Amino acid sequence: MLSDSGRLLRLSLALALGGFGIGSGEFVIMGLMQRVATDLQVPVADVGYAISSYALGVVVGAPLISALAARLPRRGLLIALMLMFAVGNMASALATDFWAFVGLRFLAGLPHGAYFGVAALVAASAVPYHMRARAVARVMSGLTIAILVGAPLATWAGNLFGWEIAFIGVGVIALCTAALIRLWVPVQTPDPNASPRRELSALVKQRVLFTLGVASIGFGGMFSVFSYVMPTLTEQAGMAESWGPMVLMIFGIGTIIGNFAGARAADGNLLRAIALILIWCALIQIGFYFAANWALTGILFVGLVGTSMALGPALAMGGLLIFLAGRSLEKRNAGTANPISAGTD
Repeated sequence: MLSDSGRLLRLSLALALGGFGIGSGEFVIMGLMQRVATDLQVPVADVGYAISSYALGVVVGAPLISALAARLPRRGLLIALMLMFAVGNMASALATDFWAFVGLRFLAGLPHGAYFGVAALVAASAVPYHMRARAVARVMSGLTIAILVGAPLATWAGNLFGWEIAFIGVGVIALCTAALIRLWVPVQTPDPNASPRRELSALVKQRVLFTLGVASIGFGGMFSVFSYVMPTLTEQAGMAESWGPMVLMIFGIGTIIGNFAGARAADGNLLRAIALILIWCALIQIGFYFAANWALTGILFVGLVGTSMALGPALAMGGLLIFLAGRSLEKRNAGTANPISAGTD
């Protein structure tokens, strides 16, 4: 029989593997733009439509799937999301027409946000209250490791064997994740009172909108720097393009450090952690503007910008508390126990 720590480790590994697959699929296209453009006979700039299409799928899919699947058991929902992600990526590899490829990238993006939201709830519900942010960070670690290892490896394989192999590989990771979730994630009883209307109503609540606004501002700066880091350092600082993989690895290391540091801070004092992390994000992103005039300082600040990922577990924990507080209020009004103090769903 496995101990509680052993079961928690397996649950965390299964959920983090899904994050690794999603992160690899999200970022690999940036390193394969030239190959995709050549094979599908479009200008390189047009491949940006595929990136935007995936992002649109993330934006649409997160609230829509979460609302429509509100009454489904979370383990089953996670499996379904990974199967959808696998289909979207493998079908992308089979696309022979550019606009079909763009549409399939939209399909692949649909389960992205919903997966991380549901996985965070599952991970947090498996640990005591004071360890929940760190549980979320373990799920998010799959995404940060994908930035460091997964996307570069998939880019290397795609450039060597054809861009299709990268998306097939991501699909295989998603299928493996679905199998491990089936084996290692326990069944959780769905909320019988859940409904699409109630889930969607959260999008107009002030605290939810505030959390989304903070996330947009904090992560918007980080990904703005990340998206243009190579042309900035090569054209402004005169860095050789051959240093590109090292720059991306340093950014990935920064995201890993930030992810776990932010989680520990959030478990200590959530509101103070969010405020301090936002100040940190502002300072290092302003600092990058000046540091990017020289290659070495620019590369150093790329890693520091990556630590902005500290905002992820903190905001996820904030969103989780809003979710649980709402459920707690409903249950108190119905004369039942407080789920936060009980540490359950």
